[in-house]
Amino acid sequence: MTITLALQPQEEARLIAVAHAKGVSTDALVREALTGILAGPQDRVEEPEVESRPVWEVIADNMKDVPAEEFAKLPKDGAGEHDHYLYGHPKRTE
Repeated sequence: MTITLALQPQEEARLIAVAHAKGVSTDALVREALTGILAGPQDRVEEPEVESRPVWEVIADNMKDVPAEEFAKLPKDGAGEHDHYLYGHPKRTE
């Protein structure tokens, strides 16, 4: 079977450059990519599992080295008045 694929000139140039860098023909490069796409699930390389942690654990891990005196500088009403501290809106409690 023959498939014709219309490429933009810059796409064609990139394809030729990548094939040249790998030392293969453009046909071989495209066939290699197609083989990966058409491979059955048993032939595919498993992606490594990504660690999944709750966001609060990630935040706690990132904040563990922040000195207590820096936390003391934060406003006590920061959550309730976040629009004031972030955007300069008037405080709601005033």
